[in-house]
Amino acid sequence: MHYVLVLLMLREIHCFTRVAERLSFSRAAADLGMSQPAMSQAVTRLERATGVRLFQRTAREVRLTAEGKALLGHARQVLESAQAFTGEAARLARPTIHLAYPPLVGTLAARIARRLASRTPALGVELRPAGRGAAAQALADGEVSAAILATPAPAQFVTAARFHVTVDHLAVPVSHRLAPSAKVTPAELAGQVLITPSSRPWSGLPGRARTVADDDFSAALDLVAAGAGLLPIPQLLARTIKRDDVRFVPLDAGDLRITYALAWSKEHVTPELMALVQAVQDALWTR
Repeated sequence: MHYVLVLLMLREIHCFTRVAERLSFSRAAADLGMSQPAMSQAVTRLERATGVRLFQRTAREVRLTAEGKALLGHARQVLESAQAFTGEAARLARPTIHLAYPPLVGTLAARIARRLASRTPALGVELRPAGRGAAAQALADGEVSAAILATPAPAQFVTAARFHVTVDHLAVPVSHRLAPSAKVTPAELAGQVLITPSSRPWSGLPGRARTVADDDFSAALDLVAAGAGLLPIPQLLARTIKRDDVRFVPLDAGDLRITYALAWSKEHVTPELMALVQAVQDALWTR
């Protein structure tokens, strides 16, 4: 019975912990915006419910009893658990969008999530990093609400908010003859093997194509290091990836780029999805 009463007396437990921290009913009451009598009554109710005296009170001081000291840590845990419970309940009650995205555009995905969290009413976003194939499958299976996909996206999806990532570097093995180059031109790629995403050949570049899974740059760089081919990549990756076995050389390839778009199923259009579309468009305009 006492256990049930304690669980139901969060306000009283809060008052107890504040008095224990301040060792003053008046200061604790001021902290919580209560009157001193109300604070004293709350602690008294908790003492009666538990059958434990929590404080020794005199005209000059307030001290925790041995029992009060023993219960203080537990009281704090109860309050922390209650706070975690209410926070998680609020999160679960909030509409949530599940967004798949390629790791290459993770900065944009994070910016979109922040925008939706700060809107009124707030909209939660669960981010799922995934390559193009996995993201498209998750979208088709209804596991995510939308996905940022390299275009062309599968025909069954609606797309909007297109944007481009310029491909202006070339990943080569450190021992390759092009590794010391200040800049590589397309003509220098004649006869080379180019590691190529399966859904988008590198338009305008000579060389023989070796196709790999879309957006799996990590695996593609392993192939580069093994001498299996050269990989055109965006500058963003060249700046952030550090490898001793691969060199990133500027590539003068003109308008070579990867185009991405936000994709979703036309059968699952919701107000939350439309808010996501707007957030993506806003994030692209303000980057």
